[in-house]
Amino acid sequence: MSTDLEALFQAFNATVGRPAMGDAEFGEIFRQMMAALVRFDYVVVFAYRGKERPIDLYSTFDPKEHIIFVTLYQAGPYLLDPFYHTAHERRAGVFRMRDLAPDRFFSSEYYRTYYVQTGLAEEIGFFVTADDDITVVLSLMRREKTGPFPSPDFALLKKAEPLIASMVRYYWAGLGSRFDAQLHSRGRGGRRRDAGEGSLQPAEAVWRDLNLTSRETAIVDLVLQGHSSESIGLRLNISTGTVKVHRRNVYRKLGISSQTQLLAIYLRNLS
Repeated sequence: MSTDLEALFQAFNATVGRPAMGDAEFGEIFRQMMAALVRFDYVVVFAYRGKERPIDLYSTFDPKEHIIFVTLYQAGPYLLDPFYHTAHERRAGVFRMRDLAPDRFFSSEYYRTYYVQTGLAEEIGFFVTADDDITVVLSLMRREKTGPFPSPDFALLKKAEPLIASMVRYYWAGLGSRFDAQLHSRGRGGRRRDAGEGSLQPAEAVWRDLNLTSRETAIVDLVLQGHSSESIGLRLNISTGTVKVHRRNVYRKLGISSQTQLLAIYLRNLS
């Protein structure tokens, strides 16, 4: 599609002289700006801090879609999402989902049982690093019937990234207090604790009572994210054979025989 300069300038003009905007208002301006550049079906914006539950800042889903894309996602599957892991690594830029996903992501149990429910052909995210270890991810999604983003669209979005990043840092500043409030509302106290202070992060707490070693925990987390044994070995600097031995030991300890059962245990313990 050709760039709609009139719509782009109109959306940008709405920000001129505005010292502050609410989540929905700024999210809508972002949507309008992106719609003037490329075609997409959905927008969703999440803020991430460490391994905490992400905050939903803006989305364009109907109520049924919101359950799949936001409510279920925030309940725990976000911990297996390539976008979450990229945000956790504090990487900034514009990325396609397929470029971030592990080598077996699209054949993983997580993909088959959760991600396929979204019906997406592709997802592209603007990753904006902010203060207080926060990364804001603004995702543009295209459904299967729409098809993936063409290469010229992706190149155009990359050119827009510096402007979008500056606007996000200005209008979505101060999100740290909202994460603190979220922790407080869930009964964890108002102050975020670092791992060195003895806190137990969600992904680690899943396996706390299942008698898994730290190495086994690291391996099963990577398995569920969609990494092959070869990829896990490279990440953990161990042999592929050692990875397979650990996986067999985990299955034996948990009394299971498939990744489907492993994911079920993971999601049940998260809940």
